[in-house]
Amino acid sequence: MPTKKPVCVVIGASHAGVNFAFALRKEGWEGEILLYDADPELPYHRPPLSKTYLSNDDGLDKNRLQAAERYNKEQIVLKLGETVVSMDGQAKHIVLADGGIQPYDKLVLATGARPFMPPIRGIDQAKNLFPLRTAADVAHIREVLRLGTSKEVVIIGGGYIGLETAASLRKLGASVTVLEREERVLARVTAPEMSAFFNDLHAAHGVKVFTSKNVVAIEPHGEANEVHCSDGTVYKADLIVVGVGIVVNKELAQQAGLTIDNGIRVDASARTSDESIFAIGDCTYHYNPHYGRYVRLESVQNAVDQAKVAAAAIAGKEPVYDTLPWFWSDQYDVKLQMVGLSQGYNQVLVRKEAENPNSFSVWYFLDEVLLAVDAVNQAKAYVLGTKLIKGGQRIDKTQLADPTVDFKLANLLSESI
Repeated sequence: MPTKKPVCVVIGASHAGVNFAFALRKEGWEGEILLYDADPELPYHRPPLSKTYLSNDDGLDKNRLQAAERYNKEQIVLKLGETVVSMDGQAKHIVLADGGIQPYDKLVLATGARPFMPPIRGIDQAKNLFPLRTAADVAHIREVLRLGTSKEVVIIGGGYIGLETAASLRKLGASVTVLEREERVLARVTAPEMSAFFNDLHAAHGVKVFTSKNVVAIEPHGEANEVHCSDGTVYKADLIVVGVGIVVNKELAQQAGLTIDNGIRVDASARTSDESIFAIGDCTYHYNPHYGRYVRLESVQNAVDQAKVAAAAIAGKEPVYDTLPWFWSDQYDVKLQMVGLSQGYNQVLVRKEAENPNSFSVWYFLDEVLLAVDAVNQAKAYVLGTKLIKGGQRIDKTQLADPTVDFKLANLLSESI
């Protein structure tokens, strides 16, 4: 009688889930790999949704994570358009919306997050209001824009998603207004200098950016809306895009009794409090040795790297996840590259490149320790910042801030920490 092959079930087919499935097969897993996702689309890249995919006609097929034939070749079974409604850690099975039950030997939660919809009066009755999380959201937005030659768009939220969306919609000819609740855009993730730069960048491209705007109500009028703020101002909107944050999809993990903190808590090998269940990507709360604390990250880098670690762990190895976080954002002709985590900084240094006013970098320090670097059209700063954070070297701040000093690693070093 043939031995029954083990089954690995993966819930979530975005960057984390897909990269895990292929990494697990590469690690030598000979059992079944079942990849579930409620989205019926063949898995696709998420970052371009607010960037290139929204503003051009490339089509979704040019943004697939893998071609369909590759899943077949690696014997990865796609279960797309299927929603997992519950799971039982003791019985080791998941339950589908249609009542079906799928047992597993190993389970990987790559459940990610969903858009947070703020408690704004009338938001459920608003016309043409969408988040920006899936290809379907982008399709709806593009369809609304096709219905008229000039559309008034209001974007609620001045974070990276909101600003990237604003840039893309301006390319499509829309009139765009950004409403940000905080005193500046990107307030939770960057220094004031970086916020000011992006505020001015969008203003130069015709985007109306308003800060300290708390949206309290949305009133539909025909096929349009009025967006009301607490200060009494009102903005007309044919289309509303909401980008104010996310909610971690942790409900299945809670059902299974897994440890939950600011996400699903995992160890250095992406293992949860249940030995048979792993979690990867945006939904995880994991320890970062570079900063000596637990973090939850929303990035492709984190999703891909954790996927490889989890696959190695299931294959019997003892990997440790210790990658330095990095991110990026594309807006108009500006590329912002970020490395590290700036939370907790008490000093900021700005290095401006004399030959190009749109090329500069912001360096975040906690006393003498470099925490993070934001580099605008300055790949060299991003590369040097990565090396310096990883190496833990002490930096000569005077040299760093002087644009006449050749931007080389040797010129920036002081004594070792």
